[in-house]
Amino acid sequence: MTMQLPHSLDRRRHAFRPDLADIRLEGRVLSQRFVAGIEKQVRLASVPMRAAPDASLGLENEALLGELVTVFDDAGGWAWGQLKRDGYVGYFPSSALTADVVAPTHHVKAPATFIYPEANIKRPPMAQLSLNACFAATPPAPDDRFIALVGGGFVYARHVSGIDVFARDFVEVAEGFLNTPYLWGGRTRLGLDCSGLVQLALEAAGLPCPRDSDMGSAELGETMLVPSNFDGLMRGDIIYWPGHCGIMIDSVMLLHANGHHMSTVIEPLSQAARRIRKSGGGSSASGPEISAIRRLPSASAAG
Repeated sequence: MTMQLPHSLDRRRHAFRPDLADIRLEGRVLSQRFVAGIEKQVRLASVPMRAAPDASLGLENEALLGELVTVFDDAGGWAWGQLKRDGYVGYFPSSALTADVVAPTHHVKAPATFIYPEANIKRPPMAQLSLNACFAATPPAPDDRFIALVGGGFVYARHVSGIDVFARDFVEVAEGFLNTPYLWGGRTRLGLDCSGLVQLALEAAGLPCPRDSDMGSAELGETMLVPSNFDGLMRGDIIYWPGHCGIMIDSVMLLHANGHHMSTVIEPLSQAARRIRKSGGGSSASGPEISAIRRLPSASAAG
């Protein structure tokens, strides 16, 4: 069935296919069937989201332990669904999700931590959790240095916070990911991309953030008009290029995960901008200029 779609309907954040669509889109898209979907929860430390049910494809996004997914279709070992966190739509391994949804009580506040089989750091860990992974805790663990998870395992108590307790400075959170390897679509301490870093840091501070850089450049905070010499920038400003973004840690230095270094680095904004501008290749070609600078209300207070 041929589908004529409004220009504004973004497939990344609207669940529709020719054969199946989210019931909330009925009347907006053409599809053979509309369903409400079933709420499920991520049961693994992290789960890749892909654009199609094919494990050989790269990541489009990554979901963390405890996150909720509305599943519209489950077939052939793949669940097609939408993340509650940022509305992103894609395919997950079915085995990574559970219908036994448990409301989380805590979330990870450290860049990473471990789940141990016992309340003992000398035991081999069962899994590594990244920032913002969430879980439900049971009654107090036998050792108050740990928190016990519903379903088994223990995490170090100082690495987690109550589900409604957030970081005060998202820039400081982002700085904790310095030297993390670059991974397209990644959102963990094992690997992340530019917009994944921004999203993780903002969410850790209780600030919602869309997944991709084009979304953030259009939706976050307020647009700042900054002179070509970059005077007037401040800690917490988010710099956007077409397809890239980073966070200012002060008026000069930019923190960003990037494919040039294949890592999360801090460098002068002027240096990064010059390199990106030259990325077009030939003598007459040039790469993108900065497309937006966004400032969040919390940025001035965080400095």
